[in-house]
Amino acid sequence: MRSDNSEEIFPVVDAEGNVIGKATRGECHGGSKLLHPVVHLHVFDKSGRLYLQRRPDWKDIQPGKWDTAVGGHVDYGEDVMSALRREAREELGLTDFVAEKLKSYVFESAREKELVNAFKTVIEYDPAPSDELSGGRFWDKEEILSCMGKGVFTPNFEQEYTALFCR
Repeated sequence: MRSDNSEEIFPVVDAEGNVIGKATRGECHGGSKLLHPVVHLHVFDKSGRLYLQRRPDWKDIQPGKWDTAVGGHVDYGEDVMSALRREAREELGLTDFVAEKLKSYVFESAREKELVNAFKTVIEYDPAPSDELSGGRFWDKEEILSCMGKGVFTPNFEQEYTALFCR
């Protein structure tokens, strides 16, 4: 069975995103609360529907839940925009898109603490989810709102979606 590589090296950052060290995925996701950077890309179609990915059952964090279209860690030595483009290509086959920065914020769960760099884009074609995901599809706002708080989505997605798109 597939699993995340617990030895993958992530940068450890301060709240402004400055690299202050490095640690393994296992250390970052094992309750240490070492702040590490991630990227999120919200992918919309022309009619305003939002594409969401279903996280595979083998993921170490929030398996089987629906989540932001693209989400991934910044590798040690990599900048945020390079990570965003790499993750978009690896997860959904997106290569030609314009990313608009939405915000950066700290998200903390019982197991980890992330510096989230959130972006959005609008595309005119269907993404092609890779085997890193358990599929994906476009959702309209009413459908998303009707599933909130019911264990369908990751807590981070619910918090981010509410803060960014439900004003």
